[in-house]
Order: sequence, then C-alpha cells, then structure tokens
Amino acid sequence: MPYHSIVLVKQVPDTHNIHGDVMKEDGTINRAALPAIFNPEDLNALEMALQVKDRYGGTVTVLTMGPATAAEVLRDALYRGADRVVLLSDRRFAGADTLATSYTLKCAIEKIGQYDLIFCGRQAIDGDTAQVPPQTAEKLGIPQITYAETIISLIGDKIVVERAFPLGKEMVKCALPCLLTVVNSANRPRPPSVRKMVEKKLAATPSEYKSLLSQWREFETEEKLDAYLAAHDLKISVWTADDLNVEPDRLGLNGSPTQVYKVNFVVLETMESKEISADTEGIAALMQELVKEYIVG
Repeated sequence: MPYHSIVLVKQVPDTHNIHGDVMKEDGTINRAALPAIFNPEDLNALEMALQVKDRYGGTVTVLTMGPATAAEVLRDALYRGADRVVLLSDRRFAGADTLATSYTLKCAIEKIGQYDLIFCGRQAIDGDTAQVPPQTAEKLGIPQITYAETIISLIGDKIVVERAFPLGKEMVKCALPCLLTVVNSANRPRPPSVRKMVEKKLAATPSEYKSLLSQWREFETEEKLDAYLAAHDLKISVWTADDLNVEPDRLGLNGSPTQVYKVNFVVLETMESKEISADTEGIAALMQELVKEYIVG
C-alpha cells in the first residue's frame, strides 16, 4: 500500500556562530546575520519519509515556511528524493512564534490535501522549543508520536513506532493519519544524489528567475523560463497568505502572543573540582551540597 507523506522542514541560522548582532529590536532573529543551514533533525525526518516511500511506494512532499532564501533547503530535499516541495513565504508570516507558525502550517497542509503521515524533526536548533510539530498535529486534529526513532511496522492504516528517550524506549501503535517527530538517532540521512542534482538543477521559485536568466540566456525571457520549469516540474510552488484559507490576525507577529525578550550568552568554565568518596556518606554529602547551591531541589 503506498503512503503519502508530508515533511515539515526549516532553514535555520547556524547557532554555532552566534554573535551580538543576532537579535533585532522587536525580539526576532536577524537571520541575515548568520549563515543558514538545513535544520539537522529535519533531515532525519526527511530520511524516514523517504525510507517509507522506498519500501511502500507513495510520495513525499516537503513544506517549509520562510523567506525566499529558504528555497535552498527545498532544492536540497529534491536532490535527496522528495517528489514535490512548497515554500510558504509572505511578509505576513514574519515574526511568527510557535502558535502562529503551527497555524500557518496547518492551513498549508489542508491545502495540500491527502496525506497519511507527517514527519517533522523533534525540534529546531534556533528555537529549541519542540512545540511546532505537536501544535500542528493538535490543530489538524490528528494523533502524534513524538521522539520517533524506528518504524517497526506499517500495515494498512496502522503504524507501530519505537520512541527513544534518555532512560529507555517505548512502543506505540497509532492509526493513520498521524504526525511523527523524529530524533537524530533514527537514521543517517542520505546525501544528495548527483543524478537528481543534475535533473533538478534549474528548480527555482519565481523570485529566482532573474538570477537563472543571467546563467541560462537561451530562455531569453522570464515567461519562457517559467513555461519551461512548469512543463518539467521544476517550478517551486510559493504560497502566500492569499493562497491559504487563513485568519489574518493569527499570522506572523500579530498572531504571536510570545516574543523573545533577550538572548544571553553563557560560557561555563571549570574553576575547581572536588573528589567525592564512593560510599553512602560521600553521596549524602554531595546531595546536601547540591541542594544548598540550588542545583537540585
């Protein structure tokens, strides 16, 4: 039985390069100040969806919300084996917190239509909230399986998934459609295919046409380029708020009840060490000190 999957991905700032110009006055991230990368656990989610397609057949649609530059992660998804990609890009989406983001994604998923599985990374490295996927599932009214590591079985409209936690694992059986958040231990994402990179090298959004024309002058005009890309399934769909059935006051900054107030840069340094005796008295003394220092309590 073929399964149709949707994968939610995000282009994120590389948080290994944080510096003082990252935050803007309105509490949003100055994304132009940092290099952008494919959110790591979203690659694991994409790989799990591609494995389902490889085994059972079906399709993989990749959806992201962001500025025009986010088309780069969509091309990466195409190079790895995705069938279709969609970019949600509109100034009205800007500044969205997890509530507004999940609402916009929910509306886009409803526009896509039929699906059996939605795959997401466990969390994004820029926000670290792990809230968007569960909120999206809640708004769609479908069950969710978080911390998914392995699909044990997928038969008909039932899926069995092994979840991974720091202290153990758990098996969950769920009816489809459902949403899975995938941990980084789930798999090793496949690299982009050279063959697909050649096939999809012209995949672009309309905002990228001028750049393409400067490299491929044989198309002469944007209209001819658009017709070629559409005919060869290389035109990346871009949806704005006008393309979705949305309530405008639930989008972007206006629809976000939470905002980042400030980012602090904390550096932990080892200043001293203390040896603890490996007996009951040593452990008891350690626990008393931890409580006293408000480390545990």
